Amino acid sequence: MGIIFIKLNNQKGNDLMLSKKNILTAVGIMLLAAVSYGADKYQIDPVHSSIGFSVKHLVISNVKGTFTDFSGAIMYDSTDITKSSADVTIKMATINTGNPDRDKHLMSPDFFDAEKYPDITFKSSKIEKKGDALVMTGMMTMHGISKEIAVPFNINGTIKDPMGKFRMGSEASFIINRQDYGVSFSKTLETGGLVVGNDVKIDLSIEAVKQ
Repeated sequence: MGIIFIKLNNQKGNDLMLSKKNILTAVGIMLLAAVSYGADKYQIDPVHSSIGFSVKHLVISNVKGTFTDFSGAIMYDSTDITKSSADVTIKMATINTGNPDRDKHLMSPDFFDAEKYPDITFKSSKIEKKGDALVMTGMMTMHGISKEIAVPFNINGTIKDPMGKFRMGSEASFIINRQDYGVSFSKTLETGGLVVGNDVKIDLSIEAVKQ
């Protein structure tokens, strides 16, 4: 940054360099201005959002489920999406596949061990544009294991709701391998297939409110 000068009216022809204190103040104001025109903070609205998953059962069908308790913050820069970020937490104990016995088994040490590992977390590290697609890279932690994953996603836009609040919408779908996170319990069929598949498809539909 160049040196800043001011000219006093009663000292014609003499430039007075700002003091160090004034320069630091000016820099601080400019930084605050830059932040105010940068990313906006949005909070995920769980009432109008969903986090779902599906996994193969007996090779021939898909069992679907959801998580009913999750939260997260999104820093959204509409002028430069690559400067945006996301930080999400999902409560494992709120898994719901429509069958209480199955849900209890999924929360047991055979699968996710929800008592020992109560949260699934994701924290982004970067967002890239790849052609017409957007991809968010970040660290996902589940069952005590952290792995970097790439999540392709769409921004559906922003809108002002009837209450005057600004909202944004986003969707994403991606696949993880549960074995990567140490969730290895399964049985093999006589035909060689797995009772429970390894690939888990995760579907996100997120609505968030500007803070």
